[in-house]
Amino acid sequence: MKPGTVAVVGAAETELGALPHMSESDLHVDAALRALDDAGLTLADVDGVTSAVHSPVDIAHQLGIRPNWFDGTSVGGCSFLVHVAHAAEAIAAGHAQTVLVLHGESRRSAVGRAPRGHTADSAFGQFEAPFGVYGPPTLFTLPFLRYMHETGTTADQLAAVPARQSEWAHGNPRASRNSRFTVQDVLDSRMIAYPFHKLECCVVTDGGGALVVTSAERARDLRQQPVYLLGSGQAADSPLVSQMPDLTRAEAFERSSRSAFVEAGIHRKDIDHLMLYDAFAHLPIYGLEALGFVGRGEAGAFIAEGNTAPGGQLPVNTNGGGLCYTHTGMYGMFAIQESVRQLRKQAYAQVADVELSVVQGVGHFFTEAATLVLSNQLP
Repeated sequence: MKPGTVAVVGAAETELGALPHMSESDLHVDAALRALDDAGLTLADVDGVTSAVHSPVDIAHQLGIRPNWFDGTSVGGCSFLVHVAHAAEAIAAGHAQTVLVLHGESRRSAVGRAPRGHTADSAFGQFEAPFGVYGPPTLFTLPFLRYMHETGTTADQLAAVPARQSEWAHGNPRASRNSRFTVQDVLDSRMIAYPFHKLECCVVTDGGGALVVTSAERARDLRQQPVYLLGSGQAADSPLVSQMPDLTRAEAFERSSRSAFVEAGIHRKDIDHLMLYDAFAHLPIYGLEALGFVGRGEAGAFIAEGNTAPGGQLPVNTNGGGLCYTHTGMYGMFAIQESVRQLRKQAYAQVADVELSVVQGVGHFFTEAATLVLSNQLP
């Protein structure tokens, strides 16, 4: 696909936090209507729908849409990055004109929650669960102990990740953790799974979001400033943490971002703003290294020194990320939303002169990765 031929023209989130009065289906519908209103479009304009976990056909039916194209790819938290790329390909190929990319998840309240999880005969059920790992804190964070051992990254540097991101979320009424906190505050919070404290683990919320994607040509006549897709990439490794090619490297991040940068024709020095999926505090450390912004073992110090914080050379996770802003279980939608806001100059903590933003997503404990390169300028 030629860079800049497809654009995000609508973007909106539902309310966030504890929403026991809304099911996951309700969250999908609410997000869809908000995003279409943002774009100045109606349900009648939509001929493509995507969603993860929930059937896109079910959601389309609830909305009263009869789609010509749909995508239910479900690969964890980066599903929505994949959906944007797939929607762009469908639009470029003429299979759809306007696509709704949807997310709704009741992770905190568990209302109308679609089935998730691993069965006893799955790879995880057979080869990891019997050894006592249970849930993301005891599984996803485990490789970081090896990373610390090999690179010398310290507990203070790990704690600096949420502390720096809290500077972005400070005062934002939509953020779950919206007060600035320090490295010592992080280290003083309750231990969850060594070496991770509570403030190094994501918040748990309900919420949803939606994007409206259409051709760049059509985008010129719509309400919002278009945010153009310049490039995308996807990659996958082992479905098990224990079988990762290297526990200390996010190799799928390297591969997906390399593909996206090549397609977009950009270099790291061109990037003004970066969203790194952060279900736990080690992910931005792995991400900065995998995307080539720092050398081996340098990411912890890079963050601790303030380079990713307000006023730093590389603004990262400017909504506060999954550690401070929101995390419904599959966070990728909200990372894209913040990139769109920054490129439109509509963010709560707006960075000056943002023209190029990169979103890096992860799915299922380093299993999958996806990357989007977005811009408010045509190439």
